[in-house]
Amino acid sequence: MSKNIPLNKHGYTASQLVLGCMRLGGEWNDNPITADHVKQAHEAVDAALSVGINMFDHANIYALGKAEKVFGQVLKERPELRDSIILQSKCGIRFGTDDYPRTRFDFSKAHILSSVDDILARLGIEKLDILLLHRPDPLAEPEEVAEAFHQLKAAGKVGSLGVSNMSEGQMKLLQAYLDEPLVANQLELSLLKLDWLDSVVHINQEDGKRSSFPEGTVEYCRLNNVQLQAWGPLSRGLYGGKDISGESASVQETAALVAQLAEEKGTSKEAIVLAFLMKHPANIQPVIGTVNPERIIACGEAGKVNLSREEWYHLYITSRGRPMP
Repeated sequence: MSKNIPLNKHGYTASQLVLGCMRLGGEWNDNPITADHVKQAHEAVDAALSVGINMFDHANIYALGKAEKVFGQVLKERPELRDSIILQSKCGIRFGTDDYPRTRFDFSKAHILSSVDDILARLGIEKLDILLLHRPDPLAEPEEVAEAFHQLKAAGKVGSLGVSNMSEGQMKLLQAYLDEPLVANQLELSLLKLDWLDSVVHINQEDGKRSSFPEGTVEYCRLNNVQLQAWGPLSRGLYGGKDISGESASVQETAALVAQLAEEKGTSKEAIVLAFLMKHPANIQPVIGTVNPERIIACGEAGKVNLSREEWYHLYITSRGRPMP
């Protein structure tokens, strides 16, 4: 976990694996948090810390705010944790209301400011280390976003700003109005979701599958020390041992290859899947979504796995289900 990932060039000392907290706090409803939810959160935090994970990823919408609230209860019961961990959360997605029952995005200054105040209150902290803008808002005014961040920074409420699911152009536009660098971009990257790699190898090549990944985004992040964070890095657990009898041939073949490599290297299947991402020279930071202590510990083995170039390409091409162009 000691790898010098890009995020740590911005004054942090973060582990390369991040524990995503979306599954904490119970269902996405208005039911209250229970003692079992708090116990689950403690166990997940303990498992993460036991394998060197010191960074935790939230969003204000997770379990309708209950994920942050239950994590805040953990911090209340163990206040000494706050100084040894890095907390990241997101805002910008708004769910529907009775007046307008549709999900939309909101990067307005007022919404960002109020969202951060609510995040801090739920977590029971005075300062959030990193705030991510949660998916692009087509109506975003970069000046307004910058004003919100500057106000939060000056008030000591947020340390750094990042984004999620944004392209090179979107980051460039926002960065032009900021006095400080964007520190992270969280995107769906995995052994199953390969657009981020296919967009590279298919430059000037015909391909039957259209990539939705914006060309140049990975390179921009690498050039500007923007930490690439991977959401969904465990590929929905498809390669971790779940029933995949109804999945495609490429998924089944990849699962078999992952199992083979895990056996050969004496490690977990989760570690192989994550090591595939961590082998990339961008020093990707996977955000694991499980809160099962056993799986968290299994994921923690990823930092010890050394995939050869041949093994990495074997995984990539098998998951693609078609040869290189």
